[in-house]
Amino acid sequence: MDIKQKAALFAASSAAFLAAGKFAVGLVSGSMAVASSGLDSLLDVFMSAMNFLAIRKAAQPPDETHDYGHTKAENLAAVAQSLVIIFTGFVILYKAGEKFFSKATIRYSPLDLGIMVLSLVFSLIISMVLRTIGKKTDSNALQADALHYTSDLCSNSAAILAIILTYYTGKTVFDLLFAVIIGVFIILSALSILKKGSLGLMDTRISKPMEKTLLDILNRQPFPFAGFHKLRTRVSGNKIFGDLHVLFCRKLKVEEAHDRTKELEADIHHRLPAMDIVIHIEPCEEECGEDEGPCKIQQKSASIRVEG
Repeated sequence: MDIKQKAALFAASSAAFLAAGKFAVGLVSGSMAVASSGLDSLLDVFMSAMNFLAIRKAAQPPDETHDYGHTKAENLAAVAQSLVIIFTGFVILYKAGEKFFSKATIRYSPLDLGIMVLSLVFSLIISMVLRTIGKKTDSNALQADALHYTSDLCSNSAAILAIILTYYTGKTVFDLLFAVIIGVFIILSALSILKKGSLGLMDTRISKPMEKTLLDILNRQPFPFAGFHKLRTRVSGNKIFGDLHVLFCRKLKVEEAHDRTKELEADIHHRLPAMDIVIHIEPCEEECGEDEGPCKIQQKSASIRVEG
């Protein structure tokens, strides 16, 4: 089990503990804010468990029917997460409205405040762990889960404020108001997850910083490298794919061009470890003979390198 799968299991088990506590306290006190936060934590269990399965699937190597591997499983998990979370957000809004019109009584105890403070601490720890590992491993699923737990920080803070205000003022409107705020936060965070997951499924090009790194590598290649074109990239889960055509001096032997290409691939993999690159070799388009003196492309390349 790799570090990404361990992180997903940690998040799922922590969320299960919190969900059980919140539901128990919410049912006893009748607090809509605590109960809605409990529903959110129950969803966290489902999402983190789904992330675990998606990450495990994405880690599987290419097979007979999946030449490029299974890395998009993480993007599918992120999209599925967002749709379920959006639905949950609207359920919370509906329940808050229903509670408001029914004029239900809400009873609070120190246990309400205690469980929400505990939830706040757990949400902070979980979001930090998922964000750190998600960025380190470039996992879309973990980063999406981290974003969701970050929204939990906001919802838990809102629930704590609702408990305090309702306790001291005796007005239940604060509890219902913050339940609405929680629902809105959940929906907004889900829309962000949906956008990121959808982009991964649609073969979006690599990020600007990654593209800059790749172009920097290509533009600094020495002679007999003479240029490149038809560069294409795409993101799939935590993997990135690219293909391009590179030009070498037409006087270069095929074996030498192949060796140079292997060196270029090694350079790219060193700077962009997650990239799977396919390079097509082409002869330089410049027509030059043995009696024409120094290579025009070599002089041009040297000039560019000096300026850079």
